[in-house]
Amino acid sequence: MSLKERVAIVTGAGGGLGRAHALFLARRGARVVVNDMAQEAAGRVAAEIVQAGFEAMAVVGSVTDEAAVDAMVRRTMERWGRVDILVNNAGILRDKSFVKMDLEDFRRVIDVHLMGAAICTKAVWETMREQRHGRVVMTTSSSGLYGNFGQANYGAAKMALVGLMQTLAIEGEKYGIRVNCLAPTAATGMTEGVLSDDSLDRLDPALVSPGLLALVGDEAPTRAILCAGAGHFAVANVTLTEGRYVGAGDEAADGVVRRWEEIADRSGEIVPAYGFTQAERELASAGMVSPIAAVRS
Repeated sequence: MSLKERVAIVTGAGGGLGRAHALFLARRGARVVVNDMAQEAAGRVAAEIVQAGFEAMAVVGSVTDEAAVDAMVRRTMERWGRVDILVNNAGILRDKSFVKMDLEDFRRVIDVHLMGAAICTKAVWETMREQRHGRVVMTTSSSGLYGNFGQANYGAAKMALVGLMQTLAIEGEKYGIRVNCLAPTAATGMTEGVLSDDSLDRLDPALVSPGLLALVGDEAPTRAILCAGAGHFAVANVTLTEGRYVGAGDEAADGVVRRWEEIADRSGEIVPAYGFTQAERELASAGMVSPIAAVRS
C-alpha cells in the first residue's frame, strides 16, 4: 500500500519512535513534516529522509504551543497544500509513585500528551474536513489501558487519548476522517530504565512503525487501538459486559454485591459503537424504550 502524495505530520519525530514513524511513512511515499522541540534533531531526521530520496521538512515547536502548531500547519499547507495524516507522538515521562508525585509533574504530563494531541488535532481538523479525508493517530499506552506502577500521570493522559479518539472518530466519520490509537512498546529514551536491557534489545522502534500503515491507509479502520512491539501486533478494546438488572432503591446496593460475578461475567460482552449504548441498554433492561435510540434513528 502506497502513501504517495499523502502529507503526514509526525510530532516528537527528532528521535526514537517518532523518527522511526517519519522514516517509515517517507519510505511509503508520504511527504513528512518532522516536528520536534530540538532544531538539530528535527533537521537531522528531515535530512535523512531527503537524502534517501523522499520529501520532508523540519518544523520546530512544542505541541503545547498553539501558535507554533498553527504555524506548522500553515507552513505545511503552503508547501504541499494539504494534510492527510497526523501522528500525535510527542510525549514525556515524569514517573514516580502517586504518593511522591508532585502535582506539577502530573499537570505537565497531561499537558504534553493530552493537550498537545488535542492542540495538534484541532489545528488540522478543519483542513481534513474540507478535504473529506484525514487520518489521525493518537499514541496511547498499556500504562493507560491497564495501569503501571509509578505512572499515574502518564496512564491518565494515555487513557484520556483513547476517549478523545472515540469521540473524534464519531465526529469525523462523515468527513472521511478516521481516528485510531497506537499503543507501542519500544526502546526509546522514555523506556530506558523502565524495561530490562535484554528487552530493550528486542524492542527496536522500527518494529512498531509498520503498524501505522493499517491506521493511516485508504482502508484504515476507525476507533481501533493497535498494540505493537517487537514485531507483534494485537488489538485492544474497551468492552461492556451484558450485565444484570438488579433494580432500584437501597436494596439494589446489596443486589450488586450479591450478583457481582454475574454482572462482571465477560461472556457476551460487546464493544459499544458509541457511549450512549450503556444508557440504552440500562433503559431497555428497566423496561423502557430508549429516547436516545429513538433520536439516533
